[in-house]
Amino acid sequence: MRVSAFVLLLVMSSAAGFGQSAGSQNPVTDVTKNMVARYSRNIIAAAEEMPADKYGFRPTPAQQSFGHILAHIAGSNFTLCSAFSGMTNPQTKVSETDPKDTIVKAVKDSFDFCNQALAKFSDSQLGEEVTLFGGRKGPKAQAVISLNIDFGDHYSALAQYLRLNGLLPPSAAGSGQAEKPGEKK
Repeated sequence: MRVSAFVLLLVMSSAAGFGQSAGSQNPVTDVTKNMVARYSRNIIAAAEEMPADKYGFRPTPAQQSFGHILAHIAGSNFTLCSAFSGMTNPQTKVSETDPKDTIVKAVKDSFDFCNQALAKFSDSQLGEEVTLFGGRKGPKAQAVISLNIDFGDHYSALAQYLRLNGLLPPSAAGSGQAEKPGEKK
C-alpha cells in the first residue's frame, strides 16, 4: 500500500510536467488522460510499424512475443479502465496469433475505451473499492496507477523489439537516433 501511495503522490506531483495547471480539481485523472494520449500514439504507431511477419518475434524463448505484448495491452486497458470507471468491459479478446490488423484494431479500441472511461471519471472516486485482477479488492486508484505503470513497461518492451528488428521506435523519431543497427554515430 505504501508503494501505491508513493506512486499516486508521484503522479499527482507530476501534473505540471504533463501540462496541467496547478490547482486542478482532478490532477490524477488529468495526468492519466495525457498519458493515455501520449502512450496510445506511441503504442499504436509501434504496432503499425512492426511488419506482420514479425508479430511472433521474441528476443529469447522465455520472453513474450511482440503480438503477445500488444494483445496483453488491449486486455489490460479494457480491464483496468472498466474497473475504475464502472463501465462494462467489452470483453474484446485478442490473441498473439491473431492477424496484425486484428491486434492493432483491438489496441486502438482499448485506448478509445479508456478515453471514454476517463471522460466519466474524477479523482473523487479514487478511494472507492473495486475488484481487480485475480478477484482482489482495492481502490480505484490502484487501477489508475496500474494503467499508468503498464504503459511505460509495455512500450519500453515494444521499443526494444522494434530496435532489435532494425526499426526506430516512434518515440525516438526526430531525435537523431535513426542509425541502422550496428552503425556508429
